[in-house]
Amino acid sequence: MLAAEAGSSRHTLAAYRNDLERAAESLGGSVSAARPSDLAGLGEKWAELSPSTVARRAAALRRFYGFLVDDGLRGDDPSQALPRPKFERPLPRILDEDEVARMFESAEARASSGHGPAVRNLALLELLYGSGLRASELVGLPRGAVRSEQPFLMVRGKGSKERLVPISSRAEGAVAKWLELAPPGSLWLFPSGKTHLSRVRLFQIVRQLAADAGISPERVSPHVLRHAFATHLLSGGADLRVLQSLLGHADIATTQIYTHVDSSRLVELVNARHPLATRGR
Repeated sequence: MLAAEAGSSRHTLAAYRNDLERAAESLGGSVSAARPSDLAGLGEKWAELSPSTVARRAAALRRFYGFLVDDGLRGDDPSQALPRPKFERPLPRILDEDEVARMFESAEARASSGHGPAVRNLALLELLYGSGLRASELVGLPRGAVRSEQPFLMVRGKGSKERLVPISSRAEGAVAKWLELAPPGSLWLFPSGKTHLSRVRLFQIVRQLAADAGISPERVSPHVLRHAFATHLLSGGADLRVLQSLLGHADIATTQIYTHVDSSRLVELVNARHPLATRGR
């Protein structure tokens, strides 16, 4: 169902499989036949796990039992007995604009040599920070994804949902230079062997770009650059709904995390734009 109906990626399928297998170990038997009393005991068995891990496993089980009920494979839904940990969602790690600028300066200096990997890495950086793509979306781009004078990319994101993502003229230029050097005949924009660049390799490249710019590699990842894209857009006055669309978030509650990151700008915005801000006391 997750693959055929929900269009989940292989990474999502693997995560669900792992969570259900771990739950089966904790229950000591069949997950599908578990009683509410069995699920109620999971809170104690999972006591040493982090709240986020418990929440994720419980969510996987709720989805599983919902599927069983919808397909008539079970008459009751015992998921109400699952533990519901309370935890605060951590604020995303980001880089400030000066740090991002340093990464670009370093990457551009290396790409100026015309060395293939350096030119490719600059194109990767431009698309990550310039369009806010997820790692899997970026490495999976087809070779013809970026077209001359076409200001948007068509990206297939989570759940196989497609969305339009703007591409800057800088990114377009960087990709054009990379395509002049890229191996011919590949279906992918960033090929590697018989397929495309892996997410793990992208992670390594981004950390190396950070190290080259004098930034601690442990602070940087493809997702950190995605967070930087969102936060810096919000700082520049982007609307939250627009940001939701650009990031491909199904729920705006996911996008709202960036309002906490940039709370100082929001206070300034209220003081400057609220109708009462210009009235004397």
